[in-house]
Amino acid sequence: FASRSSVKEKARRRVLDFDVGDKFSRLPLPKASVLLPLMVREGKLHLLLTVRSMQLRRSPGEVCFPGGKSEAADKDEIDTALREAKEEVGLQPEKVEVICRLVPGIDKMNHLVTPVVGFIEDTFQATPNPAEVSDVFVVPLEYFVQPVNYKALPYENSSGYLRWMHCFTYYDHEHNRSFKIWGLTAHFALFLALIIFGKQPTFDVDYDLDNLFSSSENNFMNLYVSLHKRKKSNL
Repeated sequence: FASRSSVKEKARRRVLDFDVGDKFSRLPLPKASVLLPLMVREGKLHLLLTVRSMQLRRSPGEVCFPGGKSEAADKDEIDTALREAKEEVGLQPEKVEVICRLVPGIDKMNHLVTPVVGFIEDTFQATPNPAEVSDVFVVPLEYFVQPVNYKALPYENSSGYLRWMHCFTYYDHEHNRSFKIWGLTAHFALFLALIIFGKQPTFDVDYDLDNLFSSSENNFMNLYVSLHKRKKSNL
């Protein structure tokens, strides 16, 4: 296996090139953050994901990253992501080596969702808060560019345009079950995999892979502008 530190270092350097800092923080949308927890297992990068509790009103049973809405006491999007990860899976903030923030997304409630990338130890034992999380599992990051089970689903985005949504089905041998990863969660996982591996996935994506950073920002700004226009026309 490649040494853990070399795998981490290479990934860290690539991800840092895509750091947006607080560039989008002042957009007038309600804020939320998710933590994309990376770990190295057997020389390969993996992502930790959660399954939302069936008791939750919104999106029960769906796969997502630890995260949620920002609160008044949060200093920034990183604070929000770390606080939520602690509340949901018992991940202590000091156990996360935060790398950076990536280009945000907009969820179906029109929240500006910022993905925060951080490394955690592969020995981390999650203690899910049953009110919020029913399960925790890990997926090799490479699965998001070379999936065994993938389909693109048509959907209408928040600004009324028909788009394609990535949907990955991952069979986890540890849990002996399949997990469906789609929506914004799949979008962030795929983007992180594209950054780190820098290769064409086995399916079509709406990025210019030679100019991934600028095309991801353009995609986001187009979505934001069209949402803004639609809000205005609904007034």
